[in-house]
Amino acid sequence: MESTATPETLVEMRGIVKTFPGVRALDKVDLTLHSGEIHSLLGENGAGKSTLVKVLTGVYRRDAGDVRLDGRLIYPKSPLDAQRLGIATVYQEVNLIPELSVAENLSIGREPRRLGLINWKLARRRGTEAMKKLDLEIDVDLPVKSHSIAIQQLVAIARALDQQAKVLVLDEPTSSLDAAEVNQLFAVLRRLRERGMGIVFISHFLDQVYAVSDRITILRNGKLVGEYKSDELSRLELVGKMIGKDVEAVAEMEAHHARPRQAATDIPVIKANRLQRRNAIESVDFDIREGEVVGLAGLLGSGRTETARLLFGADVPDKGTIVSEGKTVRRHSPRSAIRRRIAFAPEDRKTEGIIPDLSVRENIILALQGQRGWTRRIGYDRQQQLAEKFIKALNIATPNADKPAGQLSGGNQQKVILARWLAMQPRLLILDEPTRGIDVGAKAEIEKLVADLCSDGMAVLFISSELDEVVRDSHRVVVLRDRRMVGQLAGDDVNLPNIMHLIAAEPDTPVRGVDADA
Repeated sequence: MESTATPETLVEMRGIVKTFPGVRALDKVDLTLHSGEIHSLLGENGAGKSTLVKVLTGVYRRDAGDVRLDGRLIYPKSPLDAQRLGIATVYQEVNLIPELSVAENLSIGREPRRLGLINWKLARRRGTEAMKKLDLEIDVDLPVKSHSIAIQQLVAIARALDQQAKVLVLDEPTSSLDAAEVNQLFAVLRRLRERGMGIVFISHFLDQVYAVSDRITILRNGKLVGEYKSDELSRLELVGKMIGKDVEAVAEMEAHHARPRQAATDIPVIKANRLQRRNAIESVDFDIREGEVVGLAGLLGSGRTETARLLFGADVPDKGTIVSEGKTVRRHSPRSAIRRRIAFAPEDRKTEGIIPDLSVRENIILALQGQRGWTRRIGYDRQQQLAEKFIKALNIATPNADKPAGQLSGGNQQKVILARWLAMQPRLLILDEPTRGIDVGAKAEIEKLVADLCSDGMAVLFISSELDEVVRDSHRVVVLRDRRMVGQLAGDDVNLPNIMHLIAAEPDTPVRGVDADA
């Protein structure tokens, strides 16, 4: 494959293909990284970002395409092999040994020796020098775990530099950092850029991408959307390319397909008052009313799941309050939420939702049994009645209620989780990505079910990365960006162009929308 490299080209990936059983994860994707630049790699879930990076760093072997470093074809067989070539990776979860000192982590596997013994004095001096290269003076004898996450990230970067890396790949490095720590990390990245290093920066925070990037490559569904200079790509264009929607074309289409919005009651089932949780969500302030679907919209990492977990009590807020049934909740937890008939179908149904080894029947009665308490056991006959009722009502494809739930398709597992919560007759149903990974028919059935539940007076919080679904199914939409609530839309204002504009708005743009108490 012909190279298009220029003298400043550091990494050139051309026509990269990677296929897994039944899935073409990368389909002829290109990426070019120059010396002395920070290059952001963006895309929603399933776009192929992680797979492309794993091809570059030797975790996966490419099925087709070329990878060149300094103009030379390379075939890294492992991350260690990639490190020897000069490609280092720092992941979101810092790959350090917390009990060892900073100096020990920096030298591990490359310990200086004298007369066959490790020269710890030299190791400490090298560690101090490595950190000074990042303008950071810390005690390298202290255990890594005694330092903040931001310092640990910088230690991981220092280790990469100490290994003479030419390319630094940062995979979601700021997810656990506060604003001051992000600024500290970015100051280091800019200095590395000035020294000629090429940096691939993967992040879902748009503000950060624009703050630090020289160029941006966007992937969607395993394919290259394009490569752009960051100062020539508007935020609105970026959001449109990431989700595959042209805002002007969408606005024209929706102008001819507007649908009336059903008015909800004025009775709030739950209200979030300025909820905050460090490194999760900065502030959310809205209510959900009887007979209403409230959508949570935003890109990956905007804080949607984090908000849902706070409302259900799975996480505890650092600030703010939750009001349920007109009273401020003092000790919010999943158990107390279930007592108040609040249900939560989580995003990751395989690890947090379905219990695969239990039968369909046993999965369905779990929440109701938890609500009643284990001293008031639900008898087998009643369990069977409930299971058969919801198997029929939700059209769950299973030969019988005793089939292990793990043997069902993804769509039918999702229906089993919904049946579990519906069996306890909730006042509020929180649905986090209820249609992800299921077929079109199952999606339509779940969306219809949401509408039916709403018409019966149930309140629903609906979270989906498919913004079309959020628009189609919601009476109101709360829009999040970079862990902050940036707007709220209601009635005829609930449309895709308005959501895209809010997601793409500059950081200091005032929050737009309706008063949550209106």
